[in-house]
Amino acid sequence: MNPAIDTAQLDPEIRVQDDLFRHVNGPWLRTAEIPADRATAGAFVSLFDEAEKKVREIVEGCRDNPGDDEARKIGDLYASFMDEDRVEELGATPLEPELAQVDAIADVAGFVRTLGSLERSGVGSVFALYIAPDRGQPDRYVTHLMQGGIGLPDESYYTGDDFEPIRSAYVDHLATMFGLAGLDEPEVRAQRVMDLETRIASHHWDRVACRDAVKTYNLVDREGLEQLLPPFDVSAWAESAGVPAAAVAEVVVAQPSFLEGLATLLVDDELPAWLDWLRWQIIHAAAPYLSSAFVQANFDFYGKTLSGTDELRPRWKRGVGFVEGAMGEAVGKIYVRSEFPPTAKERMGELIENLVAAYRQSISELSWMSDTTKSEALAKLEAFTPKVGHPEKWKDYSALETDPGDLLGNARRSLAVEMDRELAKIGSPIDRDEWYMTPQTVNAYYNPTMNEIVFPAAILQPPFFHADADDAVNYGAIGAVIGHEIGHGFDDQGSQFDGSGEMRNWWTDDDRAAFDALTAALVSQYDDLSPEGADGQTVNGSLTIGENIGDLGGLGIAYKALQLALAESGEPEPIDGLTADQRFFYSWAQAWQGKVRPAETVRRLTIDPHSPPEFRCNQVVRNLDAFYAAFDVTPDDALWLDPEERVVIW
Repeated sequence: MNPAIDTAQLDPEIRVQDDLFRHVNGPWLRTAEIPADRATAGAFVSLFDEAEKKVREIVEGCRDNPGDDEARKIGDLYASFMDEDRVEELGATPLEPELAQVDAIADVAGFVRTLGSLERSGVGSVFALYIAPDRGQPDRYVTHLMQGGIGLPDESYYTGDDFEPIRSAYVDHLATMFGLAGLDEPEVRAQRVMDLETRIASHHWDRVACRDAVKTYNLVDREGLEQLLPPFDVSAWAESAGVPAAAVAEVVVAQPSFLEGLATLLVDDELPAWLDWLRWQIIHAAAPYLSSAFVQANFDFYGKTLSGTDELRPRWKRGVGFVEGAMGEAVGKIYVRSEFPPTAKERMGELIENLVAAYRQSISELSWMSDTTKSEALAKLEAFTPKVGHPEKWKDYSALETDPGDLLGNARRSLAVEMDRELAKIGSPIDRDEWYMTPQTVNAYYNPTMNEIVFPAAILQPPFFHADADDAVNYGAIGAVIGHEIGHGFDDQGSQFDGSGEMRNWWTDDDRAAFDALTAALVSQYDDLSPEGADGQTVNGSLTIGENIGDLGGLGIAYKALQLALAESGEPEPIDGLTADQRFFYSWAQAWQGKVRPAETVRRLTIDPHSPPEFRCNQVVRNLDAFYAAFDVTPDDALWLDPEERVVIW
């Protein structure tokens, strides 16, 4: 049996009772270097790198030995990205047709029509659109509209004093890009765009409000949409974008007040600013596919300034990413042939079954929830759909036309094909076989409107999943991931959806109040935490509450599931002096091995709904009695939390 926990890598200078994260990962944290082309390093990144190498073999094989039509297209896409001579030769010329469209705009109506015509090219718009099941009627698809229009990560970047250096760097970046595109007065244009984006950002909802499933569900008909945004001719825009009338007959508007604010800016007096803003959107969308001057300038701001990354990723890595973005499932179909053995799916099936059983037991025994709400919660649990490894039905890429000599054209055509694929959902039955991640993605997710948990093949590897390790190790890592995703169905937002995926209040008032009190206590715990490299900036407990509930419930329920498994197999003998319970928590800490550049730490604290790795590890175990018992934690130890302050929700 694979021991999976290397005790030689533990840090004897740091007690597990004081800091589980650094006791398990200390030597690695001291010696590991973040790659120059990365903002982070750790378990997730290592797995991503391994998957990326496998994908490189796949796409280079398709380029050198095109077999079927999909393989040829994969090869074309990669060849077009790797043809540096062709890209350098073209310089800024690929931008000329779209920039000429902007030059021809005479009024707001023309601006709206042009926005529509550029929608298929991936050019940023004043709002973002996507097609998804209707939260109120999850058996049908509906168009969703979200706020947009800004180039910085978050509306707070436009006002916060701490972000003034970034704002200044952003204006410089805008000027650089305008200059590279051959436009005159680049500094004037840059400031004009910054001023407009600042006004746009003033109407943005913050990220805490944006994650509220109820507040962001505002179903309006075509007339209601036009009333929110009178200057925007929806018909003209849709016709230019090739969007069928059915796709805008009803729309879920996430932030209605944003559209009302946007309406005050879509006036002829602001047209010069809007035209420069649109020129910037065109340049920015195309930058990764243009000559090295554009690529480097794009990286200097978005990679180096915002995330602290030292070097641009090698061209082959960016090429692999481009292919995956355009034909990810075609690549995944090849990937799973060698990287996803049937035994992995079987073992995952057992783990999921035990995690669901543990949730069932835990929900049944909750002291703070009434039988009425428990019945609804258990019904939702039984309705969960697990998906493991890869889709049963693969996407069809026959509509995509590729050209090995036309990189930007390939990018635009792939975006147009995906847009058509999404629009075709309107009026069609819900596709319950669809995946929102490729098999080669190192991640997992929960989808509330389908009540499904999804685990791509690439995450089913050490340190998350060991095919030949003991149960304690697997339950502490991939078991906690499974529990985390199930937990999203019962977090502050997921708990507002029932087992059919409908957003419906299935709680009694008293039970919801009790749940809210528990989540408020967890928010308070995380609000006080500040990671290394953050210069005192703290976690936003309200922004991260959903993921924190997922982590807490995931690990707690994974521990219960481990006990169910051991009750059948018997308590194992210690391995390397570690009991099963200790190995469970060591595996958890090993999975969260990670370090982040300071600039990236600050960026994530502002916009990321996940807590930093050290807190995803340590703060969770402080709330679990099993951790205290496993390591004899006492009030004198740093990880001690008084019993009355410990939060256990599920």
